[in-house]
Amino acid sequence: MKTGVGRAGPHVPSQRTTFPPDSTGAARGVEAPGTTSPGRPEPGGCLEGTANLNPAANRHPAASRHPAANRVPAASRVPAANPGRALPLRTLLPAADLLSLGIAIGVTALTGIAGPIPLLLYPAGVAAALAAGGLSRLRICRRAADQAAALTAAATVPAMLLLPWLGADPALRLSLTTAGLLLTGRLVLYQILGAAHRHGRLTEPVALIGTGALGVYLAELMLARPELGLRPVGFLESGTRRRDLPLPLLGTPGDLGDVVAGLGIRRVIICHAGHGDEDLVSILRASAPLTADVCVVPRLYEIGALMPRYAGDELWGIPLVPLRLGHRTAALAAKRAFDVLVAAVLLVLAAPVIAILAALIRLESGPGIIFRQVRLTGPGRLTSIVKLRSLPAQGDSDTVWTVPAQQATCLGRWLRRTHLDELPQLFNVLGGSMSLVGPRPERPHFAAQFDRDIQGYPDRLRMRAGLTGWAQVHGLNGDTSVVERARFDNQYIENWSLWLDVLILGRTIAGLLHPAGGES
Repeated sequence: MKTGVGRAGPHVPSQRTTFPPDSTGAARGVEAPGTTSPGRPEPGGCLEGTANLNPAANRHPAASRHPAANRVPAASRVPAANPGRALPLRTLLPAADLLSLGIAIGVTALTGIAGPIPLLLYPAGVAAALAAGGLSRLRICRRAADQAAALTAAATVPAMLLLPWLGADPALRLSLTTAGLLLTGRLVLYQILGAAHRHGRLTEPVALIGTGALGVYLAELMLARPELGLRPVGFLESGTRRRDLPLPLLGTPGDLGDVVAGLGIRRVIICHAGHGDEDLVSILRASAPLTADVCVVPRLYEIGALMPRYAGDELWGIPLVPLRLGHRTAALAAKRAFDVLVAAVLLVLAAPVIAILAALIRLESGPGIIFRQVRLTGPGRLTSIVKLRSLPAQGDSDTVWTVPAQQATCLGRWLRRTHLDELPQLFNVLGGSMSLVGPRPERPHFAAQFDRDIQGYPDRLRMRAGLTGWAQVHGLNGDTSVVERARFDNQYIENWSLWLDVLILGRTIAGLLHPAGGES
């Protein structure tokens, strides 16, 4: 059994379907067959108000009244999907933003209040701010007012950075014009999409993970409200399976990748499934290359959260938390460019220090200044990393977890405590086998053992190994908890940004000035 932080057992929601379920997945109210609530809306109308307490009446017309009728092949219930011909709706919002930016730049150029350099740099800065803030993602809830403040900030910050070239008044006018056009462009796009959805066009296929009351409610809600532009295709569930589902069961959460690819799924909504949370996390991480947008319904969703409204999403009053699975090619390219630039500068600055330390090692221990060791730096990727030698003899360090401090030389103990023995790994960073910041590389012998025994440990390899990392700046190096290291490493990967890399490098440099000990 894998070790890790314990969690509560699988949550199996009530199988009764009434409108609306609460955040625990249980349906509200008491079912009383044969009773009818006068407040129940007609199918396709508003779903707010008192629900019909008759379970049969609460099923959407698309669901058969006979449970066995739902056990039919998926192909007979789901429209054939052709992912290659589906309109990539996710590109419409960035395209609308680029059009708004182009108009703003054109208007500014015609007035002659700014030169060519700021007019070239400004749209790139705004586009980067929109992407970094998650504002380029097409939400399910297309309420432009939720994003007005964030759009204004994205238009203002780049203008402020260009103040030396623009001046205060032109910068203010440019930012306000851009913010207004961005908001107007989104309003127009949302109106067009809403009209198309009401006619059954430009819809997005949706898969739901979880067949509890909440999952069924969301499926029926999407079927009843075509203006949302969501076309539910079916469910994924590994727990208790119901027979009264309004849509077919497509498989288990482990089949997510195949279902998304085979049916052209564009959105995945995770409800309270029978799958254990830890297993579901591993499945989602393994499905990082998915082309679908993934959201989760938070537990206790009735309680207000501190998440900004523009960063979240919503499905007819039920909040959704978008998940970031994996990192886009552009983000990884930016990280690599950052690595090369900073590593080159650091190597130039550290060259005299490395030369002095190498001479001291040569005087104390004789020949063999550099120590090489094979470590796992990515999925199936073995790299020979380099260090300054801190032991008089290498020994069997590939299979020994820690080396007693007394075996190191006097200089070696100081090098290990300050981590200056790792400075030559800047060459590994420049060569592309490592990153400046990332999970620390591990020896293959121990990596194979931890993969078997520690929940989430293999997920660390989703990002290239680093010279320093989020776990290391929290003191998790040397003979410390590997479970906690894996948790911090995965947290870093899930929340990565260039700014986070800068913070970690800053804390690492501060740690060199005030070393706390430990090895990596």
